[in-house]
Amino acid sequence: MIETNRLKIYAASQATMEAFIESQTIDVLKAAYTEMLNGCLAHPDQWEWYAIWMIELKDGTHIGELCFKGLSADGIAEIGYGISEGYQNKGYAAEAVKAVLDWAFAHTEVNAIEAETDPDNTASKRVLEKCGFVLKGVIGEEGPRWAVSKH
Repeated sequence: MIETNRLKIYAASQATMEAFIESQTIDVLKAAYTEMLNGCLAHPDQWEWYAIWMIELKDGTHIGELCFKGLSADGIAEIGYGISEGYQNKGYAAEAVKAVLDWAFAHTEVNAIEAETDPDNTASKRVLEKCGFVLKGVIGEEGPRWAVSKH
C-alpha cells in the first residue's frame, strides 16, 4: 500500500478485481478491467504491473483507479488513471500518479513511465505535466504519448 497525505493507493487482489469487474456497468471499462485481471493471472510474478490499483481517501472512500499496462523488457511501463467525477479537480490524480511513479522508479528495472491522453483532455494533460511527463512526439492509440524517465 502506498499512502500520501490524503490517499491510500494499492494493487487490488484477484477477489477485489473480480468484484470490481462484476460491478462495472460500462462495457468498455468491464473489458479493460478484465484484460488487467487476465494480465495479472498470466504474469503473477508481475501482479502490480497489470493490476487495477485502487485510489481511496484515507477514510476508505473509493475515488478512482490507476493501472500500468505491464512492464516491458526495456523497463518501460504505460500508466492510465481515472478519478470519479465527484472528486475531480482536487489534485487527487496528480497526487496518486506522483506517488505511484515514486514506487515504480524504486524498482531498478524501471527506466521510464509513459502515458497517452486524448488531445482534448485538458485535465489529464495537466496531471501529466505536474508529474514531470513530456510529450514524446508520437501519437498512440489514445492520443499523444507522454513520458517521464527515472531521474
